[in-house]
Amino acid sequence: MNRSDVLIIGAGPTGLVLALWLSKLGVRVRIIDKTSAPGSTSRALAVQARTVELYRQLDLADTIVRRGHQVAAANFWVNGKPVAHLPLKRIGEGLTPYAFVEIFPQDEHERLLLERLEDYGVSVERNTALDSFEETGDTLTAHLRLPDGRQEVCQACYLAGCDGARSVVRKALDTDFPGGTYQQIFYVADITASGPALNGELHLDLDQADFLAVFPLAGEGRARLIGTVRDERAERADTLQFADVSSRAIEQLKVHIEDVHWFSTYRVHHRVAEHFRSGRAFLLGDAAHVHSPAGGQGMNTGIGDAINLAWKLAAVLSGGAEPRLLDTYESERIAFARRLVSTTDKVFSFVTAQGRMADLLRMRVAPFLLPKMAGVEASREFLFRTVSQVTLNYRGMPLSQGEAGHVHGGDRLPWAHDGEGDNFEPLRQPCWQVHVYGDTSDEMIAWCAEHHLPLHVFDWRPAFETAGLGRNGFYLLRPDTYVAIADNSADPKVIERYFRDHGIRPFQ
Repeated sequence: MNRSDVLIIGAGPTGLVLALWLSKLGVRVRIIDKTSAPGSTSRALAVQARTVELYRQLDLADTIVRRGHQVAAANFWVNGKPVAHLPLKRIGEGLTPYAFVEIFPQDEHERLLLERLEDYGVSVERNTALDSFEETGDTLTAHLRLPDGRQEVCQACYLAGCDGARSVVRKALDTDFPGGTYQQIFYVADITASGPALNGELHLDLDQADFLAVFPLAGEGRARLIGTVRDERAERADTLQFADVSSRAIEQLKVHIEDVHWFSTYRVHHRVAEHFRSGRAFLLGDAAHVHSPAGGQGMNTGIGDAINLAWKLAAVLSGGAEPRLLDTYESERIAFARRLVSTTDKVFSFVTAQGRMADLLRMRVAPFLLPKMAGVEASREFLFRTVSQVTLNYRGMPLSQGEAGHVHGGDRLPWAHDGEGDNFEPLRQPCWQVHVYGDTSDEMIAWCAEHHLPLHVFDWRPAFETAGLGRNGFYLLRPDTYVAIADNSADPKVIERYFRDHGIRPFQ
């Protein structure tokens, strides 16, 4: 019987990243997908800074940045005229090595992930579907439908449902998926065009006409249009063609279309599963949560799910942690998913709302406020912190402890960089490690050496104080680079106690 450590259902970005991380950590994976080939079109575009930071652990960051397109600015239009210009080129300066907005379409993204996964000797099994599964003791048995129609029975220690909003895994677990569906029909079109909105920047129409955003793609004159379809046309979404889309917003943005390469319509949902785990089965990505496209959060959140779960599964499977560590996957990720759905829902509802008051806010109030906000560095930084996911944290969660400087247990480790070095360099290795900024004790040095726990001691510099890091304390970092312990002491017994209390044995 075909047996793996983890059986992954679905080979979108979430499933592929999970497979990659697990493979890098020595876990045997099997990944299946019911489609015959990777997607050649996509809706997801943005790769947020936090995702790129974590991709350093897979040596993917530089490739993503090189192949993608950095958006220099966002422009807001009303009545056919630009009313606000928001510079984005270094909007997150000092916060991250990737202080920009990166566009890298999902289809290209998936092809890159597939290439790297094959380097580990793992291929996606196409035209293969999950029929059912059951859990018996310490094993999960799955029934797969193969390309020739035959059924295969296989076993795995764990199963990961990365199979999208219509997840077979979620339905098999009988997990509720509460939420709703927005009334608007959306369209997406990849085009070649010319005009002032094809200058490599983001353009957003705030007019009372159909909502429209123009996203730049790599290459001369290439862009993606995302817009709404209202009135009676929305009732025939399945048969709509690009010619049926209202031209008013397109003309308002002065987009002169030369070619339409791809066009599709879809509805937007906002839902979060009641549970992200049941026994040995987990839900990730769109199988666990779907939300509006506001802020480009969807694909990045699914990738975050995968990274959070991967190191925990690897630890448990290797004997480096007790199975109860896996309980923290749901508690950490479901809280973020619920906050995200609530936030994107508010933004999305404002941008797409109809009626006189909504039009007044968009066309009169927003054009007045946006230029003022764009001119304030604090406003731009707040926007970047929110959208880039660098402020995503697990404060108050079971695996998070303490405070040192302005950093709490559960925070992403702040980036500190100057001419003398970069404190993120050691994070390329997905392992437990200790950071000290300043001086530490002989006991800490000896204990870390004895237990083969990497210890990185950085001479104190002003850059660390600016980043909010505490002097002479320590930070215990999880394999996903979030802070497990922030402590002002130099006492290794704090770490020893933490590992014992949480059933973690990273020295296996």
